[in-house]
Amino acid sequence: MLFLFSKVMVTALVVVAVSEIAQRSDKWGGLIAALPLTTFLIISWMYFEGASATKIGNHMRFTLFFVLPTLPMFLVFPYLIDRFGFPLALVAALVLTSMLMFGFNALYEQFGFRIF
Repeated sequence: MLFLFSKVMVTALVVVAVSEIAQRSDKWGGLIAALPLTTFLIISWMYFEGASATKIGNHMRFTLFFVLPTLPMFLVFPYLIDRFGFPLALVAALVLTSMLMFGFNALYEQFGFRIF
């Protein structure tokens, strides 16, 4: 239980720190947010909890598979938020990302990887 509490606190502190930095500097907030901090935290937690190298490796591969279809969102969202506001930009970015997730899943299946 103490380990679970520690994981939550450390992870929350990282998210809050990035949020605070982003309020002061768009550039530094974006840079730090783009770092795979959560991925490194997650694989560290998995390692300390005794996950196998295969399990950690699979997690990293699936993370890559899911990152690729999210990248267009970073191009579309800034364009949409200026024109339509935050709520519509967020919904459009989520719809686009969802559509790309399913599209990439079909593409991945062609290479023998089943995501969903």
